[in-house]
Amino acid sequence: MAASVAAAAGRLRRAIGRSCPWQQFSTESRPPHGAAVRDAFLSFFRDRHGHRLVPSASVRPRGDHSLLFVNAGMNQFKPIFLGTVDPRSEMAGFRRVANSQKCVRAGGRHNDLEDVGRDLSHHTFFEMLGNWAFGGEYFKEEACSMAWELLTQVYGIPEDRLWVSYFGGDSKTGLDPDLETRDIWLSLGVPASRMLSFGLQENFWEMGDTGPCGPCTEIHYDLAGGVGAPQLVELWNLVFMQHNREANGNLQPLPQRHVDTGMGLERLVAVLQGRCSTYDTDLFSPLLSAIHQGCSVPPYSGRVGAADEGRIDTAYRVIADHIRTLSVCIADGVYPGMSGAPLVLRRILRRAVRFSTEVLRAPPGFLGSLVPVVVETLGAAYPELEKSSVQIASLVSEDEAAFLASLQRGRRIIDRTVKRLGPSDLFPAEVAWSLSLSGNLGIPLDLVELMLEEKGVQLDAAGLEELAQKEAQHRAQQAEPVPEEGLCLDVHALEELHRHGVPPTDDSPKYNYSLRPNGEYEFGLCEAQVLQLYSEDGTAVTSVGAGQRCGLLLDRTNFYAEQGGQASDRGYFVRTGQQDVLFPVARAQVCGGFILHEAVAPECLEVGDRVQLYVDKAWRMGCMVKHTATHLLSWALRQTLGPTAEQRGSHLNPERLRFDVATQAPLTAEQLRTVENHVQEAVGQDEAVYMEEVPLARTAHVPGLRSLDEVYPDPVRVVSVGVPVAQALAPASQAALQTSVELCCGTHLLRTGAVGDLVIIGDRQLVKGITRLLAVTGEQAQQAREVGQSLSQEVEAARERLSRGIRDLPEAHRLSKDIGRLTEVIDSAVVPQWQRQELQTTLKMLQRRANTAIRKLEKGQKKSQELLKRHSEGPLIVDTVSVESLSVLVKVVRQLCEKAPSMSVLLLSPQPRGGVLCACQVAQGATPTFTAEAWALAVCSHMGGKAWGSRVIAQGTGHTADLEAALGTARAYALNQL
Repeated sequence: MAASVAAAAGRLRRAIGRSCPWQQFSTESRPPHGAAVRDAFLSFFRDRHGHRLVPSASVRPRGDHSLLFVNAGMNQFKPIFLGTVDPRSEMAGFRRVANSQKCVRAGGRHNDLEDVGRDLSHHTFFEMLGNWAFGGEYFKEEACSMAWELLTQVYGIPEDRLWVSYFGGDSKTGLDPDLETRDIWLSLGVPASRMLSFGLQENFWEMGDTGPCGPCTEIHYDLAGGVGAPQLVELWNLVFMQHNREANGNLQPLPQRHVDTGMGLERLVAVLQGRCSTYDTDLFSPLLSAIHQGCSVPPYSGRVGAADEGRIDTAYRVIADHIRTLSVCIADGVYPGMSGAPLVLRRILRRAVRFSTEVLRAPPGFLGSLVPVVVETLGAAYPELEKSSVQIASLVSEDEAAFLASLQRGRRIIDRTVKRLGPSDLFPAEVAWSLSLSGNLGIPLDLVELMLEEKGVQLDAAGLEELAQKEAQHRAQQAEPVPEEGLCLDVHALEELHRHGVPPTDDSPKYNYSLRPNGEYEFGLCEAQVLQLYSEDGTAVTSVGAGQRCGLLLDRTNFYAEQGGQASDRGYFVRTGQQDVLFPVARAQVCGGFILHEAVAPECLEVGDRVQLYVDKAWRMGCMVKHTATHLLSWALRQTLGPTAEQRGSHLNPERLRFDVATQAPLTAEQLRTVENHVQEAVGQDEAVYMEEVPLARTAHVPGLRSLDEVYPDPVRVVSVGVPVAQALAPASQAALQTSVELCCGTHLLRTGAVGDLVIIGDRQLVKGITRLLAVTGEQAQQAREVGQSLSQEVEAARERLSRGIRDLPEAHRLSKDIGRLTEVIDSAVVPQWQRQELQTTLKMLQRRANTAIRKLEKGQKKSQELLKRHSEGPLIVDTVSVESLSVLVKVVRQLCEKAPSMSVLLLSPQPRGGVLCACQVAQGATPTFTAEAWALAVCSHMGGKAWGSRVIAQGTGHTADLEAALGTARAYALNQL
């Protein structure tokens, strides 16, 4: 096979010359490297067929809440398929593109997690090679021809090893067979004997329950090579999007047709390298070698099932796959956590830890040591791995150590619980739940069951299911409310607008505002014409009646449509010349460059009407303040934490702003305070905020310029604080490293002073490595500071009460209760988060001291009761007690005298190394010559010590091994005085 590959590649080189990199495919006898296979694919489509190469998208889905991870190459191009792509964006100009996309299939609809390791082919992370044609740039014939050319001429795969399948139609839905594709394959030389037709499940691809879809054709490779029955594996899937699945389930022709192809790199490399398994290729061999070197186990031998004794080869495959997935996900900002994609990643990490420690007996920190190997094999294709390698290794190692500690604790808990069970008792569901990923220790439930199985104990499965249902209900209640879906333009409505030549909405008037000398903002009037109306179900209409909820498309608008984390504007419009009838606008949203306004018509409105638009000034100002404050906060975080403090998301409305940031560890109170100080400094200087549209290319290599994983329009708007945009983007400028300079389409203040103040009122770790901050500005910030100051004074008052000393148990209980109440108030109060952390720390210390005082008083009370019982007769109590400190001894003496006022009390308490504490109090009716100070001095002097105090109460210390002699001295002195 290698010879045929070499011959085919050689013929191709001679045929088209030596100028293109993709021609450099190896002609040597050894199989091609995986990286060369990837490069050959990309170079072929770029140089031979004029495709634009685009980078792989992050495995974090961009604005697509239907996915946990990007699981196909087409995910990033959904806006094109749906017709919602911003016409000003770079993506809107895509016609034919190709790339290698990082994909993760774990969790959700496509979930290969539990199959990984059991066989020789499944992966949670893989690379998908793909080429696309949008808007009919090319279709079936070109797509099939290119695929056949690449596989047979460039990669040199013998034609007789390739089979194809096509869509054979579906009588239930009325879809005809895709005979066009069949005939194309026949014309390319594929014999009918190597062609297969299948139905909807195999050869009809759908994006989801609704949306673009169409027939697909697949190219398969015959592993058997003509010996016996064919053994086919899918190599390449070519999807021809020509239909749209409507909400009612019907199929409608797509206005524009697209080609979407995908081929797994790992499987292709296995074919080209003559391997039966993807794990036997050079994409995995460096990892398998590193695993062998790091563990005392035999080398990988590719066994499965019963042949894999001790599951060693299974563990090899699990670890090699999972460390690739972990590295790629963490590099793209997905960290192990407690819900959604982070929870799936946590399961992947812990599954890898289980196999490495329990099967391979790997040393601690082993998984983290594999990260450099992943970076070495994938870093050239995906540079973000190289950039984040240290952070990836650190996160993996930390979570590995935490999980191993949890396993040890879990085993102890299981052992204790099992000992208490009867012979036929089930293991309690509550205990298993507390051990699980949903509970406290984060141990997968299947591992808990395995640990119980080893002990011959059965789990209460019914109880566990009930707990799982309760947890699901609780999560649903705690989840952030899903915003109500508004009116939306589907792919047909958008195409109808394009067909009629309706231009995208001119929303530049949203930036038409100015700052008056008195500090107030003036928002310009916007006049527009109604171009199209939509009923509540999205149907295009020419008019709407009174009370009807509708959508409006205007030729221009000053309303900001929700995007970039900023809430939509609110407001109203009136018909020109009819100022007394207000049409309230609830929100505006962008659909493929068109701004759709949602309104309720108080009376009839028709297409062609002229209107005047008015934004809600207070709402808009609130958004402007929060958005500029968000930029300042992002800059302040980088100033405080360093350049790795990258924004991971944000949302703002007039009430508050939310900001997610990458952090190495939870923010300390000092860091939070420093961040606020940086913002306050910028606000106090009342710096100018400059905004300007520039070509997107000008922003590509500006040090420190902030941009997010979003599709930006071209030209793009740049927002710069304190430095004019032209100066900030100058070739030698370092401005973006010293102030806030970001790509942003939002509406901003013209000067920072209007922010007034910013207070971070909350922070929590969403997952390890990402912190969510909540902040308020202006008057709300000032109120938060005032509340914080007031609560700080209350905490200080509690501290003073404790410092003065607690005389009795009721007082101690009152103080403890007050501290607890104050803690609850501070936990939920709107105060600066740095102050909350400091006050919480202080209150915990005070609560510990109060609880200690209570325990000591209760202990002293118990001791005093014992002593009273022992000395019920006579005027004296002279005895020994065991206490930790002189203050407690004094309290015991006081309690005794309170309960027996006629008695004089002296107590000694032996301490380690021969020390002795002494405390005494004389009775209220004692003779004037009998003083506590003299009594204590007499006893302590006998013990070689000292004493101090007053006539009534005194204390002292000494040192003696003969307590009975000291007690005798005390009794003799007192009786002599009495």
